[in-house]
Amino acid sequence: MESMGKKKPRPRRSFTPEFKAEIVELCRRGGRSVGAIAKDFDLTETAVHDWVTACAR
Repeated sequence: MESMGKKKPRPRRSFTPEFKAEIVELCRRGGRSVGAIAKDFDLTETAVHDWVTACAR
């Protein structure tokens, strides 16, 4: 019963620079929120925000 309410951590995944650039481009086009895009691609919103910020530099 100890594990009730606790989520297992998601295994760490790695993504190619091309995939990240594609996600960033989707975010920049607008039309959908970062959260919606993240959900569609089974990503975390934090990761997508980080990618967008990194590309803006």
